[in-house]
Amino acid sequence: MKNLNNNKRSDGFTMIEIIIVVIILGIAAAIAVPMIGSAADMQVRSAANRIAADLDYAKSLAITHQTTYSVVFDTNNESYEIQDEDGDVIKHPVRPSEDYSVDFGADGNLDRVNIATVVFNSPMIKTVTFDYLGSPYAGSGTSTALNAGKITLRDDTGTFVIDIDIEPMTGYVTITSP
Repeated sequence: MKNLNNNKRSDGFTMIEIIIVVIILGIAAAIAVPMIGSAADMQVRSAANRIAADLDYAKSLAITHQTTYSVVFDTNNESYEIQDEDGDVIKHPVRPSEDYSVDFGADGNLDRVNIATVVFNSPMIKTVTFDYLGSPYAGSGTSTALNAGKITLRDDTGTFVIDIDIEPMTGYVTITSP
């Protein structure tokens, strides 16, 4: 009788090994793909966080120094700056030799961000001012309480949008994305 059990080795993979590898790759891809957003989306999210932090910073300065501080937006140049009660741009707290001015177009990390709209009570008003209590006002040097404050950011293709809202009375800042 012949021995049917030859001790020959096969140099290929079994079907089960191939299926297991494909399943592992599929799981890894399912986890990784949603995490990989476009660079523009990430820039818009980062810009929204930065604006929210700067609005809170201006509000904190107003409360701390018991005077008014304003955040002035320039939608044409994709920029904004923080000003004191005299209308002078304040110095940056980390880089004291620089003014506290943010220009998305000049910042290579945020150059795909567009400030689509800025509305503080009206589309014509591009400045929000915080008083000594941290309450927001529409415009600079005005006593017009903020009724509605919204900044809308878009990526350079216009497909990704984030809104930054400033609550009346409290000046609380929220970021929402559809």
